[in-house]
Amino acid sequence: MKVAFSTQDKQRVDAHFGWAKNISVYDVTPEGYHFVENFEFGGKLEEDGDEDKLAPKLEAIKDCAILYVAAIGGSAAARVVAVKIHPIKVPQPEPILGILEKLQEVLKGTPPPWLRKALQKGSEALATHFDEDEDEVKHG
Repeated sequence: MKVAFSTQDKQRVDAHFGWAKNISVYDVTPEGYHFVENFEFGGKLEEDGDEDKLAPKLEAIKDCAILYVAAIGGSAAARVVAVKIHPIKVPQPEPILGILEKLQEVLKGTPPPWLRKALQKGSEALATHFDEDEDEVKHG
């Protein structure tokens, strides 16, 4: 399952989604986690009401199941949820690696219902991709 983190320093969840200079993406499983990619954003990120700045961020996280943020505006949250990504607000800056370790532990046990739903996002994409490969074999 891919997880995105809204971050200024690439170490902690410490950024408002719209204002974030970086979005770091990790892949998390019950066995572990690994860094996938960091997306950097420039320009006037702190301009409220500028919905255009959200499009590249939404594109960057489109295959993620969860987005950790320090804060997120209402319209941005609605757009994130609309693409089936679960936003999670952290009350104060928190180390990304600490969150990853906690998430990994939860995945080893019985994840809460919202997390089971988020996990389905990754498996749906995999199932769709697998079906496409199967079609190619039959028609190839």
